[in-house]
Amino acid sequence: MKQLFLLSSIFFFMGFHLTAQKLSRTERKIIKQVESYDQESIAFLEKVVNINSGTLNLEGVREVGEVFDLAFKEIGFQTEWISMPEEMNRAGHLFAKIEGDKGKKLLLIGHLDTVFEENSPFQNFERINDSMAYGPGANDMKGGDVIVLYALKALSDLNLLKDVSITVAFTGDEESTGKPLSISRKPLIDAGKKADIALGFETATSFDNATIARRGASGWRVETQGKRAHSSGVFNARVGAGAIFEMGRILNRFYEEVRGEEYLTFNPGTLLGGTFVTYDKQKSSGQVFGKTNVVAQKAVVNGGLRFISETQKEDARNKMREIVKQSLPQTSAQISFTDSYPAMGPTAGNQSVLELLSEVSQALGYGTVTAYDPSRRGAADISFVADYTDGLDGLGTMGNGAHTPQETVNLKTINPLIKRAAVLIYRLTR
Repeated sequence: MKQLFLLSSIFFFMGFHLTAQKLSRTERKIIKQVESYDQESIAFLEKVVNINSGTLNLEGVREVGEVFDLAFKEIGFQTEWISMPEEMNRAGHLFAKIEGDKGKKLLLIGHLDTVFEENSPFQNFERINDSMAYGPGANDMKGGDVIVLYALKALSDLNLLKDVSITVAFTGDEESTGKPLSISRKPLIDAGKKADIALGFETATSFDNATIARRGASGWRVETQGKRAHSSGVFNARVGAGAIFEMGRILNRFYEEVRGEEYLTFNPGTLLGGTFVTYDKQKSSGQVFGKTNVVAQKAVVNGGLRFISETQKEDARNKMREIVKQSLPQTSAQISFTDSYPAMGPTAGNQSVLELLSEVSQALGYGTVTAYDPSRRGAADISFVADYTDGLDGLGTMGNGAHTPQETVNLKTINPLIKRAAVLIYRLTR
């Protein structure tokens, strides 16, 4: 009897699971509607890619925002441009929303800016063939923004957005966040606190996986000082080791003692040392003067730190601080840290959203979706809301070469990805 009950339970579960994978009649209509946008969505992508919106091109970022603003208004969304203080030198953000009480409250996240400024030689959308196109930001992440827009357009055209609650947040400075973060990310965080689920449309790696965890990003800077003197006296008690040897000690100890923990990485990006050192943070460049017969007086390193949790970040910082304290003779050193992106941890709630996406994917015939390795993804805006709501990222377009003049977007995957997003949003808002 017990075996019969267990067998019946298994068949019941299998039947329910298989039913959950099937597309409903309404969902089949959604698919058909999205198919009608195939060329239109690509043309829209080409239009916004051909508007330069490097983070520091404030006018260009606003212009791309205006194109999306009009498109969201046409499908019934209320829109708002949230400007940033002038001294922050950032354009602001586009928010669009509809408010209701049906289903989950969703936050859909994208960004309008790219890494390609006005002086970049890479400026235009160019088709390679029927499947691929070059374009600055075509994949990262104007393609993801287009998926958001056309997924919502399909639901709107079928009158399926009535009484649902959806907020679209397209930031204007994801590639170089405005400081302080308490201002530049406040609108996004406030929206995250009100949402049940956040969906990020940064680039997809494949149909087979999505992102339930992203590492956070932090900056660090070490400055060392030595005693300037003739190099003939280096290492003696009066002159000591000099600033460059002290910096070498610190970096080697970082490598030996801080390195190794899973998901934790730190990278010294710039290193300058000599008698006189200047560094321009905005341009990430500097100048140095020194001579081989003079013991270095100053050295500066600027680096980045990646982590999977706040605990991991603080543990690494404390280890780095302790190493910096232990100076060589006649030298001193200081370390400072700057916060950039928090981590998005791999929570059970995020896993549940991933499983819902996997069900949609299987219903569409795309196969199962599993979690992507967080060590292979950079930071993103969804991390700012990860403490307040369940989330999933990597729902955007596919391509290669992001942040390079060879950035491509796979045109053949855009329509299938819009279908997946539209059905997922539909199910979440029922």
